[in-house]
Amino acid sequence: MNKKASVGEIFLTFLTIGAISFGGGVVAYLRNSLVKQKKWFDDVEFLEITSISNTLPGLNATNVAILAGDRLAGWLGATAALVGMCIPAFVFMTAAGMVYSEQHVRPIANAALRGVAAAATGLLAATWFQIGKKSLRGVYDAIFVVAAILGITYFKIGVLYTLLIVGALAIFAYRPRRSPPKPAEEEEEWLKSLH
Repeated sequence: MNKKASVGEIFLTFLTIGAISFGGGVVAYLRNSLVKQKKWFDDVEFLEITSISNTLPGLNATNVAILAGDRLAGWLGATAALVGMCIPAFVFMTAAGMVYSEQHVRPIANAALRGVAAAATGLLAATWFQIGKKSLRGVYDAIFVVAAILGITYFKIGVLYTLLIVGALAIFAYRPRRSPPKPAEEEEEWLKSLH
């Protein structure tokens, strides 16, 4: 689906996403911009990019920016997306650090951050629900998602080990299977065995 996008358009898109997104909710903003508005990717491609981004070290949002920018316009697109995504965070965090150092402002800042965190959690849950409806195709998929969540959050297994374990189980479950022989083929094999 990847339409061609100019480096300038990629930069402005990610600059906007970086300026208006909050915390974990950035995935919702990324999907809205890249899939719904710009139509640069479909949901399957977006899920591929976010899946790869989740397995790589670093911030998920910057990983998505780099991969999406690269798919759209090569290394220049990746650079434009990364810089666009990071500039707002740099400016806002510098300002927030300066404000947060003032003792009388800290309680207000803490309350605002708690509210933003709750909103970001809701946005993230809504986005993954929308993507999940299109991506999960059966009982096995749901089992693997639940297994990954339990492995990481409940059993405290590292992300890498959880992915390796659940990935191996998924490969086993979805391995190509030999189809049973058709009746005509069975009859031919029976006749051959008589000779």
